[in-house]
Amino acid sequence: MVESAYEVITAAAGSAGPGGAGTEGERAEFGDSAAAGPGGAVRRRQARESAARTYARALPVVPVRARGLTIEDADGRRYLDCSSGAGSLALGHNHPVVLEAIRRVLDSGAPLQVTGLTTPVEDAFVAELLRTLPPGLAGHARVRFCGPGGTEPVATAVALVRAATGRARVVTPTDAQYAADPATCWPEAGEAPAGVLVEAVRGECGPRPVPGTWLRGLRRITERRSVPLVADETETGVGRTGAFWAVEHSGVTPDVLVLSKAIGGSLPLAAVVHRTDLDDGRASGAAAFRGNQLALAAGTATLAYVRAHRLAEHAARVGARILARLRDLSGEFACVGAVRGCGLAIAMELTTPDGGPGGGTAGELAAAVQRECLRRGLIVDLTGPAGNVLRLLPPLIVTEEQTSAVLDRLADAVQAAERSRADHGPPPGARTAR
Repeated sequence: MVESAYEVITAAAGSAGPGGAGTEGERAEFGDSAAAGPGGAVRRRQARESAARTYARALPVVPVRARGLTIEDADGRRYLDCSSGAGSLALGHNHPVVLEAIRRVLDSGAPLQVTGLTTPVEDAFVAELLRTLPPGLAGHARVRFCGPGGTEPVATAVALVRAATGRARVVTPTDAQYAADPATCWPEAGEAPAGVLVEAVRGECGPRPVPGTWLRGLRRITERRSVPLVADETETGVGRTGAFWAVEHSGVTPDVLVLSKAIGGSLPLAAVVHRTDLDDGRASGAAAFRGNQLALAAGTATLAYVRAHRLAEHAARVGARILARLRDLSGEFACVGAVRGCGLAIAMELTTPDGGPGGGTAGELAAAVQRECLRRGLIVDLTGPAGNVLRLLPPLIVTEEQTSAVLDRLADAVQAAERSRADHGPPPGARTAR
């Protein structure tokens, strides 16, 4: 009888046929101990999977159990997870309300996948989603489901505004335009665009809140020109930034919302919400997983729980505390640069001013901080073109006590990485910053 989560995993791997765990070929390649234990799982992953596994390379953890903020690996070690599935886990791992919602669907005998057919599960999700929308949109909104990947909801929104306006060009502001007058992202000549796609909190290099004055200025321009304003809430929705939807910080009501990640309650789900008058009645493509019943049920439970327990407000309070402590760290350590964010979407840049003692790049220093965090039982994410931005995305249910533990471990990790860099210099072959 299989008794533990890790035994379930290894039992499945062992019965996988050629190349599975425990086969003679694998024992010859990795050795008996590698074929059996968690270290073997990491080594098998290195041999079998693409080198594009960025998370797996940086975080050699084999999780077998998880609850809330905590992950337990196959060795029995526990970690505080501040990556939250890249922000997709609003309620953390395996929240009871999410598990119960999934069990109800499984026990009901309902189909798990119906490719867009109407079901009671889908009806409940749409009703709950509409309750959370900004008032100016909720009263005349339509929901269009699409494939659950990272690009499908954006592509669906772009196709929607193109069809509604009969125009082709969709404008996405550049970094420079976000920092300038919003009129600069408007085409200087020719017809108006089909739409303008913005993020109220930009997430590419760690969260960067866009000033409300900028968004309000852009909204005035788009309304004057009858151009749909599309707000991408893929990474920022469901309370993450201290408001249910990040665009609400500015008081702006968009014409289209792009939704993904957290709306599925930890399972893949994406949708586009738009004004009724933009609906052209056309199908949104062959998205086979529009009708994922488990994701819809988990999403309904998550949306309702975040709304009923006012977790966006909790995220704002706890996030303000984290930001204050990280700004203190920037005064204590020269390697801590800009700190920014809102709610529980927070970023801290690591820097090596003038090369600093020991040399090395900012990205190498950030990777060292991430490793030191892992040694202390803390999982954090790195982002940015140089890989030097440490991102904190704890679940919205994080407690004050857990927040203290996260901050203490992070401060210790920064101190250890900076001390090691000063004492030993960069790793062999590292490029010295200039």
